[in-house]
Amino acid sequence: MTVSDLKLKIFRQIDSLEKNRLEEFYGLLLNYINGKKDISDWGKLTLAQKQGLMDAIDQLDSGKGISHNDVIDKLRKKYNA
Repeated sequence: MTVSDLKLKIFRQIDSLEKNRLEEFYGLLLNYINGKKDISDWGKLTLAQKQGLMDAIDQLDSGKGISHNDVIDKLRKKYNA
């Protein structure tokens, strides 16, 4: 496989990602490029913790998440801030 073939294959895979997965991939890519690729903590998690994180990602992907701004607005209203 040539470099051009590999780049095209990567582009096509990225292009097919949904928004949430694309943002997740972008974060991973930035961490990798910046040399912060540290997945050693993942191995220290229990199976229940790993499953909880994966379930949370699936919930976000299915639109069940609450945006940061909505949470902040709700707390500001609650505490009159």
